[in-house]
Amino acid sequence: MASAVDHALRLRSLWTAWLLAMLFHVELGLMPLFHGISPEIHGHVAAAQLPLLFGAMLAYVLVPLAAVVLIAYAASDPGQPRRWRHWRCAHFWMSVAYTLTNLPHLAADILVPDARADQIVLMLAMVLIGLLINREAWFWWRTQRGPMSPSRQATWAALADARPSRS
Repeated sequence: MASAVDHALRLRSLWTAWLLAMLFHVELGLMPLFHGISPEIHGHVAAAQLPLLFGAMLAYVLVPLAAVVLIAYAASDPGQPRRWRHWRCAHFWMSVAYTLTNLPHLAADILVPDARADQIVLMLAMVLIGLLINREAWFWWRTQRGPMSPSRQATWAALADARPSRS
């Protein structure tokens, strides 16, 4: 007997792995400090722009954290799958946006003249985890449509009756 795949559980696990990889990406970037080496990169942001940059980075981390919580709520409400349908759709597109933002970051890490291989490997892992999140998010969105309304059931039944019979 085949059992249904728990896409929500997979998504929570994948987002957790992605967040841990992101945290370690930052930590790994700061590791030179512990050895008396500056981790400074050559791209400089004006001091007046730093609050905006820090706020954007905070939002970039808080959105996946919120997604994990909302996925948990949606998965624990199996009697109301239609209530969460819009969230599943929004989550899929949000996961695609996160993957698309990680691709240029990976490219930038590769193209930086003094690029570190460990950072590139970690960003590659984040992109691969992101692609897995996209896949699971798609399946979670498309496979949990919820029960059809009576009018929709009647429409599908009428269409099935209207099909030509095979001889």
